[in-house]
Amino acid sequence: MSKVVRILVLSLCLICMASIASASSFRLGDQGNEIAEIQAALASQGYDVTADGDFGPATQAAVQAFQSANGLDNDGLVGAMTYQALMGRNMPVVSRSSNYIARRIINNSLNYVGVPYVFGGTTPSGFDCSGFTRYVFASAGISLPRTADVQYEVGVPVSYDNLMPGDLVFFSTYTYGASHVGIYLGDGKFINASSSRGVVVDSLSMSYWANTYIGARRVL
Repeated sequence: MSKVVRILVLSLCLICMASIASASSFRLGDQGNEIAEIQAALASQGYDVTADGDFGPATQAAVQAFQSANGLDNDGLVGAMTYQALMGRNMPVVSRSSNYIARRIINNSLNYVGVPYVFGGTTPSGFDCSGFTRYVFASAGISLPRTADVQYEVGVPVSYDNLMPGDLVFFSTYTYGASHVGIYLGDGKFINASSSRGVVVDSLSMSYWANTYIGARRVL
Protein backbone atom coordinates (compact mmCIF):
# COMPACT_ATOMS: atom_id res chain seq x y z
CA MET A 1 0.00 0.00 0.00
CA SER A 2 1.49 3.34 -1.03
CA LYS A 3 2.14 6.13 1.44
CA VAL A 4 -0.56 8.30 -0.17
CA VAL A 5 -3.14 5.53 0.10
CA ARG A 6 -2.18 4.84 3.72
CA ILE A 7 -2.63 8.52 4.57
CA LEU A 8 -6.01 8.59 2.81
CA VAL A 9 -7.22 5.47 4.65
CA LEU A 10 -6.02 6.87 7.98
CA SER A 11 -7.80 10.14 7.31
CA LEU A 12 -11.05 8.34 6.49
CA CYS A 13 -10.73 6.26 9.65
CA LEU A 14 -10.25 9.38 11.74
CA ILE A 15 -13.32 10.99 10.15
CA CYS A 16 -15.38 7.87 10.85
CA MET A 17 -14.13 7.74 14.44
CA ALA A 18 -15.10 11.40 14.95
CA SER A 19 -18.54 10.74 13.47
CA ILE A 20 -19.07 7.74 15.74
CA ALA A 21 -17.92 9.70 18.76
CA SER A 22 -20.38 12.48 17.97
CA ALA A 23 -23.24 10.01 17.51
CA SER A 24 -22.31 8.31 20.80
CA SER A 25 -22.54 11.43 22.95
CA PHE A 26 -25.13 12.43 25.52
CA ARG A 27 -26.54 15.75 24.38
CA LEU A 28 -29.26 18.38 24.57
CA GLY A 29 -32.69 16.72 24.57
CA ASP A 30 -31.60 13.40 26.08
CA GLN A 31 -33.40 12.01 29.11
CA GLY A 32 -32.97 9.15 31.55
CA ASN A 33 -31.04 7.80 34.51
CA GLU A 34 -27.67 8.30 32.81
CA ILE A 35 -28.44 12.00 32.43
CA ALA A 36 -29.44 12.25 36.10
CA GLU A 37 -26.11 10.66 37.08
CA ILE A 38 -24.20 13.13 34.91
CA GLN A 39 -26.15 16.02 36.43
CA ALA A 40 -25.48 14.75 39.96
CA ALA A 41 -21.76 14.57 39.21
CA LEU A 42 -21.80 18.13 37.86
CA ALA A 43 -23.74 19.35 40.90
CA SER A 44 -21.26 17.66 43.26
CA GLN A 45 -18.52 19.75 41.65
CA GLY A 46 -20.41 22.99 42.25
CA TYR A 47 -22.14 23.47 38.90
CA ASP A 48 -25.65 24.93 38.98
CA VAL A 49 -27.67 22.01 37.66
CA THR A 50 -30.51 19.85 39.01
CA ALA A 51 -30.39 16.06 38.68
CA ASP A 52 -33.80 15.75 37.01
CA GLY A 53 -32.73 13.42 34.19
CA ASP A 54 -33.47 16.01 31.49
CA PHE A 55 -30.48 17.28 29.46
CA GLY A 56 -31.67 20.85 28.98
CA PRO A 57 -29.85 24.16 28.33
CA ALA A 58 -28.73 24.49 31.98
CA THR A 59 -27.08 21.06 31.85
CA GLN A 60 -25.46 21.89 28.52
CA ALA A 61 -24.04 25.11 30.00
CA ALA A 62 -22.70 23.18 33.01
CA VAL A 63 -21.08 20.59 30.73
CA GLN A 64 -19.42 23.35 28.70
CA ALA A 65 -18.12 24.99 31.89
CA PHE A 66 -16.76 21.64 33.09
CA GLN A 67 -15.11 21.02 29.73
CA SER A 68 -13.46 24.46 29.74
CA ALA A 69 -12.18 23.92 33.27
CA ASN A 70 -10.68 20.55 32.34
CA GLY A 71 -9.09 21.34 29.00
CA LEU A 72 -11.70 19.44 26.95
CA ASP A 73 -13.43 20.42 23.72
CA ASN A 74 -16.09 22.94 24.73
CA ASP A 75 -18.94 21.45 22.66
CA GLY A 76 -21.54 20.76 25.36
CA LEU A 77 -21.64 17.07 24.43
CA VAL A 78 -20.84 14.38 26.98
CA GLY A 79 -18.71 12.10 24.86
CA ALA A 80 -16.22 9.47 25.96
CA MET A 81 -13.51 11.88 27.15
CA THR A 82 -15.87 14.22 29.00
CA TYR A 83 -17.70 11.27 30.57
CA GLN A 84 -14.43 9.70 31.76
CA ALA A 85 -13.22 12.98 33.25
CA LEU A 86 -16.53 13.67 34.98
CA MET A 87 -17.62 10.20 36.07
CA GLY A 88 -14.27 8.43 36.49
CA ARG A 89 -15.32 5.45 34.38
CA ASN A 90 -15.80 4.43 30.77
CA MET A 91 -18.86 5.74 28.99
CA PRO A 92 -21.76 3.32 28.39
CA VAL A 93 -23.29 2.76 24.98
CA VAL A 94 -25.72 5.56 24.13
CA SER A 95 -29.03 4.37 22.70
CA ARG A 96 -31.25 6.60 20.59
CA SER A 97 -34.90 5.84 21.35
CA SER A 98 -37.96 7.23 19.59
CA ASN A 99 -38.39 9.49 22.64
CA TYR A 100 -34.98 11.02 21.99
CA ILE A 101 -35.81 11.55 18.33
CA ALA A 102 -39.15 13.16 19.20
CA ARG A 103 -37.45 15.58 21.59
CA ARG A 104 -34.87 16.43 18.96
CA ILE A 105 -37.61 17.12 16.41
CA ILE A 106 -39.51 19.33 18.86
CA ASN A 107 -36.40 21.25 19.90
CA ASN A 108 -35.46 21.79 16.26
CA SER A 109 -38.96 22.87 15.26
CA LEU A 110 -39.08 25.58 17.91
CA ASN A 111 -35.94 27.16 16.46
CA TYR A 112 -37.99 28.30 13.46
CA VAL A 113 -40.84 30.11 15.22
CA GLY A 114 -41.32 33.37 13.32
CA VAL A 115 -40.00 32.13 9.98
CA PRO A 116 -42.36 33.50 7.29
CA TYR A 117 -44.72 31.39 5.24
CA VAL A 118 -43.72 30.90 1.61
CA PHE A 119 -45.83 28.77 -0.70
CA GLY A 120 -43.61 25.91 -1.82
CA GLY A 121 -40.99 26.93 0.78
CA THR A 122 -38.73 24.20 2.10
CA THR A 123 -35.95 26.13 3.90
CA PRO A 124 -35.58 28.42 6.93
CA SER A 125 -35.87 31.35 4.50
CA GLY A 126 -39.55 30.45 4.25
CA PHE A 127 -41.71 27.34 4.75
CA ASP A 128 -45.06 26.06 3.68
CA CYS A 129 -46.71 23.59 6.06
CA SER A 130 -45.37 20.33 4.65
CA GLY A 131 -42.04 21.88 3.70
CA PHE A 132 -41.63 22.76 7.37
CA THR A 133 -42.45 19.30 8.73
CA ARG A 134 -40.28 17.64 6.09
CA TYR A 135 -37.33 19.91 6.89
CA VAL A 136 -37.57 19.42 10.66
CA PHE A 137 -37.93 15.64 10.43
CA ALA A 138 -35.02 15.46 7.97
CA SER A 139 -32.81 17.22 10.54
CA ALA A 140 -33.44 14.19 12.80
CA GLY A 141 -32.67 11.74 10.00
CA ILE A 142 -36.29 10.93 9.07
CA SER A 143 -37.44 11.35 5.48
CA LEU A 144 -41.01 12.50 4.83
CA PRO A 145 -42.83 12.94 1.51
CA ARG A 146 -43.10 16.49 0.22
CA THR A 147 -46.82 17.24 0.55
CA ALA A 148 -49.32 17.07 3.40
CA ASP A 149 -51.68 14.66 1.67
CA VAL A 150 -48.87 12.14 1.07
CA GLN A 151 -47.42 12.64 4.56
CA TYR A 152 -50.88 11.62 5.81
CA GLU A 153 -50.27 8.18 4.32
CA VAL A 154 -47.01 7.40 6.19
CA GLY A 155 -46.57 5.90 9.64
CA VAL A 156 -49.53 4.65 11.66
CA PRO A 157 -52.76 6.44 12.57
CA VAL A 158 -53.05 7.84 16.11
CA SER A 159 -56.26 8.75 17.92
CA TYR A 160 -56.66 12.24 19.33
CA ASP A 161 -56.58 10.90 22.91
CA ASN A 162 -53.27 9.09 22.30
CA LEU A 163 -51.31 11.92 20.71
CA MET A 164 -47.64 12.07 21.70
CA PRO A 165 -45.02 14.77 21.09
CA GLY A 166 -43.55 14.35 17.61
CA ASP A 167 -46.76 13.06 16.02
CA LEU A 168 -47.89 14.70 12.79
CA VAL A 169 -51.32 16.33 13.03
CA PHE A 170 -53.40 16.96 9.93
CA PHE A 171 -56.19 19.30 8.91
CA SER A 172 -58.55 19.75 5.98
CA THR A 173 -58.32 23.47 5.25
CA TYR A 174 -58.41 24.88 1.72
CA THR A 175 -59.26 21.59 0.00
CA TYR A 176 -60.76 18.21 0.83
CA GLY A 177 -58.49 15.76 2.63
CA ALA A 178 -55.17 16.43 4.35
CA SER A 179 -54.15 19.88 3.13
CA HIS A 180 -52.34 21.17 6.23
CA VAL A 181 -49.91 19.51 8.64
CA GLY A 182 -48.13 20.39 11.87
CA ILE A 183 -46.08 18.73 14.62
CA TYR A 184 -47.69 17.92 17.96
CA LEU A 185 -45.76 19.34 20.92
CA GLY A 186 -47.83 18.00 23.80
CA ASP A 187 -50.36 19.58 26.16
CA GLY A 188 -52.75 20.22 23.26
CA LYS A 189 -50.22 22.38 21.39
CA PHE A 190 -48.73 21.96 17.94
CA ILE A 191 -46.32 23.91 15.75
CA ASN A 192 -47.05 24.65 12.11
CA ALA A 193 -46.24 26.92 9.20
CA SER A 194 -49.43 28.97 8.99
CA SER A 195 -50.17 30.69 5.69
CA SER A 196 -51.12 33.90 7.53
CA ARG A 197 -48.61 33.97 10.42
CA GLY A 198 -45.61 31.86 9.44
CA VAL A 199 -44.23 29.28 11.87
CA VAL A 200 -46.23 29.51 15.09
CA VAL A 201 -47.35 27.40 18.04
CA ASP A 202 -51.12 26.92 18.15
CA SER A 203 -53.65 25.02 20.22
CA LEU A 204 -55.64 22.14 18.79
CA SER A 205 -58.60 23.44 20.78
CA MET A 206 -58.74 26.70 18.81
CA SER A 207 -62.03 26.71 16.93
CA TYR A 208 -60.45 26.84 13.47
CA TRP A 209 -58.12 23.92 14.10
CA ALA A 210 -60.70 21.93 16.05
CA ASN A 211 -63.14 22.23 13.15
CA THR A 212 -60.63 21.26 10.47
CA TYR A 213 -58.70 18.52 12.34
CA ILE A 214 -58.90 15.16 10.56
CA GLY A 215 -56.30 12.95 12.26
CA ALA A 216 -52.71 12.22 13.18
CA ARG A 217 -49.91 9.89 12.12
CA ARG A 218 -46.95 8.55 14.07
CA VAL A 219 -43.76 8.01 12.09
CA LEU A 220 -41.28 7.66 14.98
